[in-house]
Amino acid sequence: MNIDVENLTNNWKRFTLSNDNGMIVQLLNYGGIITKLLVPDKHGKRENVVLGYKDIQDYKDDPNFFGAIIGRVAGRVAGSTFQIENYSIELEENEGVNHLHGGRNGFHKVIWDTESFQSHHQVGISLTYRSPDGEGNYPGNLKTTITYTLTNKNQFIIDYAAETDKETPVTLTNHSYFNLSGNLRESIHNHFVTIDSSKILELAEDLIPTGKMLNVEHSAFDFRQERRIGDGLNDDSSQNKMVGNGYDHYFIFDNRTKEAVTVKEPISGRVLTMETNQPGMVMYTANNLANTHALTDRSSEKYMGICFETQGTPASLHHDNLPSILLRPNELYQKQTVFTFTTDHT
Repeated sequence: MNIDVENLTNNWKRFTLSNDNGMIVQLLNYGGIITKLLVPDKHGKRENVVLGYKDIQDYKDDPNFFGAIIGRVAGRVAGSTFQIENYSIELEENEGVNHLHGGRNGFHKVIWDTESFQSHHQVGISLTYRSPDGEGNYPGNLKTTITYTLTNKNQFIIDYAAETDKETPVTLTNHSYFNLSGNLRESIHNHFVTIDSSKILELAEDLIPTGKMLNVEHSAFDFRQERRIGDGLNDDSSQNKMVGNGYDHYFIFDNRTKEAVTVKEPISGRVLTMETNQPGMVMYTANNLANTHALTDRSSEKYMGICFETQGTPASLHHDNLPSILLRPNELYQKQTVFTFTTDHT
């Protein structure tokens, strides 16, 4: 196990975590951004499996949120407003009239305080940020700690913790785009995905959930059995077309299986399984990724990565049938997502 630290400009630091199997996680204290994640394929060849910029300065104003911590609220808040008790709170409009991913200066723009740790079996970084009352118009002083841990079992673990002194919405996630082909060799079309979910949230034209749950049966959203992602990218349903031909939807977990998500890329043999105590996730297939970005391994393209944004849904601020994301004083927000990398030699 090892950890290296590089001091960059603008008080940025780059950390490189490595385990005894050759797996490497590289991240910044700026936005908690995961810039590279190197894992072996079925032949033992180590390659990068996340999207990141070739020029590190491109992270400063990144419309794609590559690898970043998202908060205070991940996802879209309808009309950039919500109520706590009888008080109406207005947030910044940064996607039309809606509020996206914590606003222009959300947690993806923060320089986090860092503390590293290491043992025989794991290595990691704890990132801490104190968001003051009223920042981004959110109520409450919010202390947030994100812990990234790399283990010798080839697990990358993200732990989220937060405390507030006023009732406030909190739902945090990581916005990494995965591509298991290695070094962005192929698009995500031939990734095979399994999701423990029988319901998604229906989207309106502005990509805001209507509050209605849709049964996935007999649709392109049924991943209860392994399904090729490319099949859904070309589906002619209104829900797939609405988001730019693909997926940008909230899947509600059934909690029937230990693994919420399994992803396989047959050529490399890489397999990613995910466990989480979040109630669901947004799966986003990079439908709107422009071809103008210079990435570490090639130029960007539509469908070059896939996000699994485990989180609560901000639609709960407007629809009572969904699990609340409101955090109250004397409560602890505590969530975890575990990414385990293995290989399939068949």
